[in-house]
Amino acid sequence: MVFFFSHLNPTPGFPSYTGPYKVGTTDVEIPAAELPLPSPTPDSSISTVSFRIFYPCEPPAKPPKPVYWLPDPQHEYLGAYVRFLGASRRLSSFLRNLPFFHILSYIALPAIRNATLLQAPTKNKRWPVMVFSHGLGGTKNAYSHLLGSLSSHGVIVIASDHRDGSAPLSCIHDQPGSSPRFVEYRSISHRQTPEVEQARDDQLRIRLWELGLIHEALLKIDRGEPVLNNLAEKPAEPMGDLNMFRSALDVHTPGTISWAGHSFGAATIVQFVKSVFYHSAKGAPSSYRSLFQPSSSSQIAHQITPSSPVSLLDLWCMPLLSKSTRWLNALPLPCYAPNGPGGKNLIAILSEAFFKWDSNLVHTKRTISEDPCLDRPMNTSHPPPYIFYPVTSAHLSQSDFGILFPWLTRKAFKAEDPARTLRLNTRAILEVLRTNRIEVADTSALDMEEAASGGNVPAGHLGQDFKILKSDGSIAGWVALQLGSSKHFEEAANERTSETADPMEAVIQGEVTKTMSN
Repeated sequence: MVFFFSHLNPTPGFPSYTGPYKVGTTDVEIPAAELPLPSPTPDSSISTVSFRIFYPCEPPAKPPKPVYWLPDPQHEYLGAYVRFLGASRRLSSFLRNLPFFHILSYIALPAIRNATLLQAPTKNKRWPVMVFSHGLGGTKNAYSHLLGSLSSHGVIVIASDHRDGSAPLSCIHDQPGSSPRFVEYRSISHRQTPEVEQARDDQLRIRLWELGLIHEALLKIDRGEPVLNNLAEKPAEPMGDLNMFRSALDVHTPGTISWAGHSFGAATIVQFVKSVFYHSAKGAPSSYRSLFQPSSSSQIAHQITPSSPVSLLDLWCMPLLSKSTRWLNALPLPCYAPNGPGGKNLIAILSEAFFKWDSNLVHTKRTISEDPCLDRPMNTSHPPPYIFYPVTSAHLSQSDFGILFPWLTRKAFKAEDPARTLRLNTRAILEVLRTNRIEVADTSALDMEEAASGGNVPAGHLGQDFKILKSDGSIAGWVALQLGSSKHFEEAANERTSETADPMEAVIQGEVTKTMSN
């Protein structure tokens, strides 16, 4: 294992964000007792909700303290990551003390700690908001470059920190300044059995409850109501820097919050928006078990509408196929409601690895179609969703791991140019927001890989970076997929797709560990 890591860049780091705004960030952990409960508490041991905020900020007056990528307590997180990659507890305790691994503790985000929020230039003087759910092995910091890139273009992004056992490690601080309680990674099989379905349902209950609490927290923060932040740097000021977000978040108008996630996080978002949207729907069979049941009078029930933008990165569909939630899985996403925009506000971005995972691709297409029960989409007046993948990309390419450890993803998954993969993801998500009349900053000519901005936007396009959502192959290595096509491999624009390892093995069942042992 040490030999494997010795090949990595000894000083991994992030490139700068490319949007026009500087990016600030702050850590938040709020006692659940401080918030209205959106649904019954699934686990009484989880006493708080935790997330990181990325936001456009004022340039700092003096050099700020670094924001480290590895969360505190770093020693514990480092050991947890090594265990997640396959090491035993004894071996991880040894490895985390080696000098090389301490280098990882100095990886810093190109974001500014607790910086002053920039005033929004939007018409309503509020910043658009996105809530992001991480996948297996992720944390609130594990997608920092993608989320910070979105923030640098004028989006406040909330990175959830799920305490369902999907992260290598997560912490619960019951009170300000208290020692953390740890929630360790739960190793659950990826074979679909009744026991596995129950275990994933239990995780989803926690995840959906946490997303509901995050929404309640955002409402209180924007209203300027007192809320205790257990991670505030100044205990005498329990709200800390949260006061600066007062009246600055576009979170009250129904359908304005965007929802996004990666892998298990993408499945979480699908389950969340459907659970909320169909919370009062009739006709559920007796076998159906709701994983999240908000009341009709709850704020979240008013927020999720057909207009809510949804971005799904490498959607992992297995958690959605539980027999207890099959009724909900057969219902379309809210955007396909009779008064909805259809797929205009729905984008699925796959890695090449997940594109080649044929069974998951079939379920992905069903999930984002107007009728998830059909193999092929029905004839409809609704526009289809956007589906793309960048060639030579891996599952890890959509997280920070690809950009921090490019040698790992190149050797294990044959992934190339992780920085460009993240830029393409960022461009596509931003353009979907623009085409749904959400005000975000322009994409730079450099990010669009053009010498100039391209002049006037063609008629019929609301967005500025219109090429990123076109399906004509005008962007190299950016492949558009057709919802109704069953010939998945014929949709590839690059023969190198055949070289990619099977993602079920490579991503979910531990190809990283196998590579390290070779």
